[in-house]
Amino acid sequence: MTGSLSQAQLRRVFAAFPTGVAAVAAVIDGEPTGLAANSFVSVSLDPPLVSVCIARSSTTWPVLRTAGRLGISVLGDHQEVASRQLSSREGERFAGLDWRATPDGALLVCEASAWFDCSIEQEIPAGDHDIVLLRVHDLGASEVMPLVFHGSTYRQLQSHGQRFKIGA
Repeated sequence: MTGSLSQAQLRRVFAAFPTGVAAVAAVIDGEPTGLAANSFVSVSLDPPLVSVCIARSSTTWPVLRTAGRLGISVLGDHQEVASRQLSSREGERFAGLDWRATPDGALLVCEASAWFDCSIEQEIPAGDHDIVLLRVHDLGASEVMPLVFHGSTYRQLQSHGQRFKIGA
């Protein structure tokens, strides 16, 4: 690291910003393959683009990037276990998880807050990560509240008297 910023300091301050948790997944050679990311963000309405940042040290991304389509599932507040499984370096990441595949092989986690069927538009090197720009081909949302990661722990949103609505 250059300068006076330490990785520990960066992690602590980055953790002050709440993020959602997204599964990035596809069916590769008949098997579900995926990872969890908390760097998912919308980018553009025209054309429809989103992005996710993937660590260069990921051993899953080199396999996932070969897929024609990727599914992005914004995990619901009841899917903390799914997030932990998808983040794990060991074990079967999709054991016990309900999912569906699109005809093009994107894998979508069932009961997610939102989902996107995407293809890779561009990969941009950025430090120890790659910014992966994704073109959205299809999408959907539910009334499930999203899982939130803040302060290096999972959290749930609390409503202030209004029900969460998509597209209102």
